[in-house]
Amino acid sequence: MTTASPHAHGVHFGRTDVQNVGMGVGIVLIVVGVLGFIPGITTQYSSLAFFGPGSMALFLGLFQLSMLLNIVQLAIGATGLAMSRNNPMGARNFLMGFGLLYIVLSVYGLIVGVGSAANFLSLNAADVWAFMIMGLGMVGAGWLMSRHLAEDAKTR
Repeated sequence: MTTASPHAHGVHFGRTDVQNVGMGVGIVLIVVGVLGFIPGITTQYSSLAFFGPGSMALFLGLFQLSMLLNIVQLAIGATGLAMSRNNPMGARNFLMGFGLLYIVLSVYGLIVGVGSAANFLSLNAADVWAFMIMGLGMVGAGWLMSRHLAEDAKTR
């Protein structure tokens, strides 16, 4: 665990900024995954399918989802919490690795289209663009906030 010192870059509450962001992203993804199973927050809840384009349920009335997509969000969020908790490099790897995964899922969603049987996660256009923005944000945060990690390790 990193201790707060005058030379440490972005250390708060005993964790680095990249760890705090990684944990924050993990928490948000867990909350979104849980909320995706709650009727009312998820409209057309009765049409929530396990996977595939046939699921017409919409998170917040905008983002198409399936049970599989909710489970994936929960798993990625839990992974983010675990990887970010005690290790700045774990947080960096989570943000950059899963950020790239979200970018890949976004491109995949653009290629296969909404109605395709290959749309196994039940992505619509709003999901695709949200995943692209989230992925780029995660990769950017992982890169920008971990530039000083090697430098800080040398000074300890």
